Amino acid sequence: MAGASLLTLIDDIATILDDVSVMTKVAAKKTAGVLGDDLALNAQQVNGVNADRELPVIWAVAKGSMINKVILVPLALAISALAPWAVVPLLMLGGLFLCFEGVEKLYHKLFLHDEARHLDPQQTTNANEIVTKETEQDKIKGAIRTDFVLSAEIIVITLGTVATATFSNQVMVLAGIAIIMTVGVYGLVAGIVKLDDGGLYLAQCKGENLIAVLKRKLGFGILKFAPYMMKTLSVVGTAAMFLVGGAILTHGIPAVHHWIEHAADTMNNGFLQWLAPTLLNGLFGVAAGALALMLVIPIQRLFKR
Repeated sequence: MAGASLLTLIDDIATILDDVSVMTKVAAKKTAGVLGDDLALNAQQVNGVNADRELPVIWAVAKGSMINKVILVPLALAISALAPWAVVPLLMLGGLFLCFEGVEKLYHKLFLHDEARHLDPQQTTNANEIVTKETEQDKIKGAIRTDFVLSAEIIVITLGTVATATFSNQVMVLAGIAIIMTVGVYGLVAGIVKLDDGGLYLAQCKGENLIAVLKRKLGFGILKFAPYMMKTLSVVGTAAMFLVGGAILTHGIPAVHHWIEHAADTMNNGFLQWLAPTLLNGLFGVAAGALALMLVIPIQRLFKR
């Protein structure tokens, strides 16, 4: 009897794990787009950090990301059980925050950067030396805030995938996705930002044999390619804020969502039908972020006074 009970228990566990594995794969596919945006945004956040501080910064953000998910998974389960109506409004607030951060980055780059040029060069140098650590902490905090919004979207999408599953399966799938996404994103980010170090290592290989020559050529190629890739990721990361945030907002406003779908359907070209919703979501995100910034700037100035 004991042996039969043990075999039944093992069979039940295997069945549960198989169901969890299938649901996790489905959830991972549905959240893959957000994963790409998360990767681009986090690679952008560590852009400009000193080379010897890149991995510590990534590790700090990764720990913050895991804390975000430790908060979000129980919160999502509680909201889904007690107040399912609150999921969409909270997700829309997160989308608006992403759009706001994207517009704020552009505002600082286009306007406040020009103001900084008029400062006394000596004062600017001293300020940079003093606030280096503060700037690093600001980058970490900004990356963790952005990660919180994207993690919330990943958790909500996953929760929708396993909505009909048992509570225990929901917990396992959500926990599994949280771990996979955190390790995957920040592992890739670490690889991307240290790509130039790998290129330098290959470029310094000694020897005149074919393998050494090929290593040096590959190393120099990586060194030339890495800065362009980081600049591209910076642009893609900012664009991702508008695309992801705009999509969250438009999906939460049925009239806007249906209008975008209708506008895409009226196009004859298949590629444009696929591209139009993404572009329109992005434009809506830019407009929403600009409106939020217009409201926030006067409030910030008031508090500074």
